[in-house]
Parts: sequence; structure tokens; C-alpha cells
Amino acid sequence: MGSAIAAATVGFLMAGAGSTSRPAEAAIAPQERDGAIKFYRIDQIPLTEALTAFADQNDLRLSYDARLTRGVRTRGLSGKFTMQDALRTLLDGTTLTYRFADNGRSVLITLAQADNGVRNDAGAEALPPIDVGAERAAPAGRPGGGSGGDAKTYSPKNTSTATKTDTPIMETPFSVKAVPQQVLQDQQVIRVEKALQNVSGVLQVPSNQGGLDVFLLRGFRNDTIYRDGFFLPSVIGGGATKRNTANLERVEVLKGPGSILYGRSEPGGIINLVTKQPLETPYRAIQQQVGSFDNYRTTIDSTGPLTNDGSLLYRFNMAYENLGSFRDFVHNEGVFIAPVVRWNISPTTQVTAEFEYQQFDGKPDPGIPPIGDWPAQVPRSRFVGDPLNDRNKGFRVLAGFHWSHEFDQDWKTLQRFTYEHMSIDSRTLFFGKASASGTLNRSFNIGADTNTDRFYTTVNLLGKVETGPIKHKLLFGFDFFYIDDNLTNNCCTSVPAFNIFFPTYLPTMLQFNDPALSTRLDYSQEWYSFYFQDQIELPYNFFLLGGLRYDNAIGRNNIKNIVSTNDGRVSPRGGALWRPVSWLSVYGSYSENFGASNSLFQTNGVLLKPQTAQQWEIGAKTEFFDGRLSATLAYFDLKKQNVPVPDPLNPNFSRTIGEAESRGIEFDLAGEVAPGWRVISAYSYLPFAKITKDADSAGGYGNQGKRLYHAPQHWGSLWSTYEFQTPELAGLKVGAGFIAVGPLPGNAANNYEVPGYTTVNMMTSYSWWFGSTKCTAQINIDNLLDKPYFVGTNSGSFILPGAPRTILGSLKVEF
Repeated sequence: MGSAIAAATVGFLMAGAGSTSRPAEAAIAPQERDGAIKFYRIDQIPLTEALTAFADQNDLRLSYDARLTRGVRTRGLSGKFTMQDALRTLLDGTTLTYRFADNGRSVLITLAQADNGVRNDAGAEALPPIDVGAERAAPAGRPGGGSGGDAKTYSPKNTSTATKTDTPIMETPFSVKAVPQQVLQDQQVIRVEKALQNVSGVLQVPSNQGGLDVFLLRGFRNDTIYRDGFFLPSVIGGGATKRNTANLERVEVLKGPGSILYGRSEPGGIINLVTKQPLETPYRAIQQQVGSFDNYRTTIDSTGPLTNDGSLLYRFNMAYENLGSFRDFVHNEGVFIAPVVRWNISPTTQVTAEFEYQQFDGKPDPGIPPIGDWPAQVPRSRFVGDPLNDRNKGFRVLAGFHWSHEFDQDWKTLQRFTYEHMSIDSRTLFFGKASASGTLNRSFNIGADTNTDRFYTTVNLLGKVETGPIKHKLLFGFDFFYIDDNLTNNCCTSVPAFNIFFPTYLPTMLQFNDPALSTRLDYSQEWYSFYFQDQIELPYNFFLLGGLRYDNAIGRNNIKNIVSTNDGRVSPRGGALWRPVSWLSVYGSYSENFGASNSLFQTNGVLLKPQTAQQWEIGAKTEFFDGRLSATLAYFDLKKQNVPVPDPLNPNFSRTIGEAESRGIEFDLAGEVAPGWRVISAYSYLPFAKITKDADSAGGYGNQGKRLYHAPQHWGSLWSTYEFQTPELAGLKVGAGFIAVGPLPGNAANNYEVPGYTTVNMMTSYSWWFGSTKCTAQINIDNLLDKPYFVGTNSGSFILPGAPRTILGSLKVEF
């Protein structure tokens, strides 16, 4: 495996064979060829003792490098298993694994960093010999530890976001991509948008003056992300902050509608942040980052057992940030703390409690306005807000509890409960276009005392059944979600005229006491849903997936004491995939989407239909170099209905006549080209992304036929690193890449354009060891050529300039 840093030997040998340091071949007994089942009972003991007991029961003799299992414990083994299933279960949770050889006639039993690509086909065909070999990976829990995969991989084999089950990407009939821990480290990802530059079809959308994670997915705006499958909607009324990545293990993206598993969502896709979880092997890391424009960030990552028997595990992540900016007066400071505790009650039952606290205090950044049909020509550092009056300050608390229990090797249940609270105090200026002379009319929007509470619980039952030659992986689920947003909003107080070419800022803190401009808002939403999914494996490597979901969502205006939305929706999804050879899959799928409410904020009591969408998708997936390099090519056609447009009789109310559509091609590539040479790349071609209807005889916006805002026709990225393999240069890594985005319309009316851009990025790092302590020094340079560019627009008049050449240095110590 690519993660190996030193050779080690593990041999399962037939009784009477001598210990050896080389891989050994041994014939499997006939009963093992047929997948014979034995009864095992091995307690939660050190892995060394467990492997010895396993070898004794199978008339095997075991020889291995003791450093591989030092301090590692097994969760135990109890029940009837084939030899191969027993070994997989015994190694579960240890970050050690085994895998099948590519020839399909032998098995590589490998003690190394667990590979998500492992797929147990025991009993599928006779396996004449066992080819026994191993190699030592980076010590368990080292960089990327806890991912359950090769620590250095750029191409995880399995994801769960597309199906809520651990499914190989090659057998998933949808386009899905994961950005793993090694990419996050190599690019020094501090915010989610940098990770998503590696995913086709996804583009950052500057929003809420830098306070929200908002993205364009397949042409449609999406202000919702998920954390371990938990819904994280944006806050009504503005404010908030971007997610901290200190406890982020990887990012997974499902392209296209995800309502079948996630309910009400935007149709472009699902962005799921997968967090770091406790490890059984002790691991600690401290990292200090220092960068351009007075950027300072300190992170701590610590994990391991809390008890001698390893049944109680913990993980603790912390970050302190003091971030300057190339933008005048913009500065952000924050603290992030995220502890997790897991109790392994038994090999089949686990309970986990988690907590997050994020405090933030920063300056909102609206960017710059357009003049005419182009961004204003001012220095990219120019700040058009007000340094004394603008602010975005608050905190976020998240608490979660979840448990799981395996009834047997086929059936499992799990339940999750998560609570999140946010409290925000924000003051922001907003504006329209500037005049040719630079005059900008601005007004204040005050979101004081904003509070939001979210409660979420989900219960899942997963099972495996067989009906003759057909295998089923079943998922039954129930979700309940409740959100309450309340705030005092003061809008819109005009301030003295401002000139973007000759800026003068307000000399004092303004007071906003006009009760006529003050509004109290209080909205609550709740919905419940039931869903079912069946993943079917047919003979000859055909795979089917089908399912449906029923959602019932109610929204209330608590100030007026009215029900403002009451939506019920059935969302089906289906897909078919054929894997004629191990390295190629072709697929097609159809999905429907249950979208946002259109009447939540209406006060006239009229209930409008929710937004809906449908998507057809076809594609191909492939793997090269024994699965180390993977690629996906997809074509999609996505249509959205019931888009709100203003009522001509009262512009404060809406009608649901709008429609939009996007069609395009996406290509993703990731993995290892050669030992030490890794690459991740993405390309999106979106020739059709238009508002297909937004008016009728009664009126509308008049934007029909216009291109969807912020949707370029072409965009993509390439990133590649090389880690030297020779002893003389061991520990040295270099990397480089680029990001390219074509021109894009600045708003729905398409009356101004944001120019395209290309930036070049690079990195270099060097790692060395002091005994068992690993040190890594790293430097990243973004926008190496110092090209002026604009990230994008918020769909109105806020255009965010891109950063100039930026250097970020890091020193990381792991032990």
C-alpha cells in the first residue's frame, strides 16, 4: 500500500512451517474454499493475543513484527464466521486490515492502515492459495489517522454520503467524490471552500459578507451543508460564521438531488463534512501556522484510550485563529473546541458523545460594487463597509449523542441526536451599484440578538438479506428535525454618502433607536420523514438501487401565530450500475428533490407549493493501477420547478411559477499515478444553465432565458504532489496546481459580468523523525503569480476580490 514507510512481515502459515520474514504461500483447506463457518469467541484483549488465538483455532502459526500491534486492542469476536469474515471482524476498528489480490485467486492479508476499498467476497469463489504478505504503514493514528483508509490516499474507495451505507464508489450509481485528509493537509485547508476546489460542479459563492459557507452545485445555489449527515441550515436574518476545519477528517460530495436520504435540500447536491473520531492507538499533534497578512493559527489533535482495557476512547481537537486579511480593516479572531468520547460497551454496542464550541469575532466584508457592467476598478484591498460600525460576533454550540448496536453480522441499528445553538450580533452595510463617479449609497442592517436552535434525531436500521443469488443491503430510516430562529432586525438606516475612489469612514459608532425600523422575527420549522432504500447486487456484477422517502414539513410565523408552510412530499430515487470488469463501471440514475419552502416568510396566510426538482444522470467510473487511481465522468440534466417570483399585485408576496434547468458534463480524477506521485483534478462543463421561466401574463422578473447567476460555462482545478522515494530524499514532498474559472454572470438579470481567472498554487514540505516523534515543516503559496481576480458575487452588488500572492507556513509535531 502507498502508506507504507517500512517493511514488516505478517505470516499465517500452515502448522509445521517455519517462521519467515518473507510472504509465504499456503493452501487453504477445502472447507475454507467453500466458505465453511466456525464459531469464534475472542474477548476484547490485546490484538497480539487475539491473533494468536485466531491462528490456533485455524491450525495456523503466526509470525509478525510486534511493532505493528503494540498498544492495539481488538473489539473482540463472538459468533459464527468464515475464516475471512472472522479476520475482518477481528481487525475492525484497529486501523489494520487485509485485502484481496487483484487476480481474484488469492488474498493479501495485510496489516497496514485500513483501506476503505476492502470488500469481503468470502465464499464468492474458491480461493486456492493465500498469498500472505504485509507492510508497515505510518503508525496508526498518524496523519490522516481515523479516516479508516490509507493515510496518504487521494482517492478513498468507499463513501457513505450517497447511500448512508459504506459503499464502494465503483458500485454507487451516482456521481460522488471525497476530498480526504491527505489533500486537506497538503493544501493546508483552513476553510471548507478550499477543499471543495477539488470537486467538479462545485464553486464558492461569496455570501453574507463572508459569514456563510455557500456554494454553487451544478448551477444552483446551496447555502446548506451537513456534518456527519446532520443538517446545518443557514441562519435566518444573516450573521453566522464559516465552519472550522480543525476536526475535519474529509469532505464528501454527492452530486444532484439527495432528498431520498436528507429530506428538504437544494437540488445541486449534498456537501457532507465527516469529522474525526476517536482512535484506539494514542496519537497527538500540535500545529502552528503563520501566513501573510498577519495570519496565525494553532491547532491541537489528541486521541487514544481513556481506560486500560481500551473500551473508553476520546478525541480532542482545538483551534485558535487570529486571521488578518489583504482587505483593509478586515480581521477575524476565533476559538474552536471539539471533544468526542466513545464507549465501546461490547464488540457490538457503542455509545458516542460529542461537543463543539466555536466563538467568532470578525469584520464583515461585502467586497466591492460594480460600476456599469464590470467590477469597480479600485485596489483589491479597498474596504467599502465601515471599520468602526461593522461587526459579526457570536458563538456556536453543538452537542450530540449517538449509539449503535449490531444484532448479528447482518443487522445493525443506530440512532443519532444532535442539538445546535447559535447566538449572533451583527452589523452590516449593504448597497447597490456605484455611480460612474464612485458614489455609493449605503444602508445599515442590524441583526441584533439573533438566536437559533436546531434539534435533529435520526434512527436507522440496516440489514443484509439474500434471496437466492440476489443480495440486498436494506436501509430503513426515520428523521425528525426542529429549528427555531428569532432575532431583532433593524433595517434600513441610511448613512452619509461614500465614494469608493476617495473613501472616508464614519468617525463615531452610530446608534440605531428608530422603532419604526425595528422588526422582531420568530420562525419555527419542523419536519419528520420516513425512508427506505434497497441496494441490490445481482449476478454478473449488476447493481441496482431504489428507494423513496416521505417528508412532512410545517413552518410557523410565531409572531403572527400562523402556519406559513405545510408541505408533504414523496421523493423517489433509482439507479442501475454494471461493472463488467473490475476497473470499469457504467451507470444511470434518476432522482427527485424536495426543496425549500416558498411561503415560510409570507404573512398573508397563503400556502405555496415547495420547490421541487428532477435529475437524470448517466456516467462511467474507472480505476487504474490496481485501483490506486480513479476517475468519474458524468452527464446530468437537472430541472427545478416552483421557483418563487414576485406577485405583481404585491411585490412583498410570491408566486411559484419559476423554473430553471442546468445540463452539463463533469469529470473527476484522483489517486496515485506512481509511488509517491498523487493527483486530484476536477473539470466542469456547463453549456446550459438558464432560467427557463420566471414570468407569465400576470408578470414576473423578466429574466427568462438568462443564464443562472454565478454559473460559468467552464471551471476546473488540478493539484499534484510528489513525495520522494529515495532514502537520500526521504521525507521531502513538493506539489503544485492551478484553479481556473471562466467568466460568470453577476446577477440573475445578467447585467454585469465577473471576469474569469486562473491562479497557480504550490507547496513543499519536509518530514523527519526524532525517535517516535514526527516533525513536518511545510510552506504553501497560493496565487503564485499574484494575479488580480474576483472570487465571485452574492447575486447582488457584492463582488469579492481574490487574495494576492499568499504564503502560509506550518510546523507540525506528531507523537
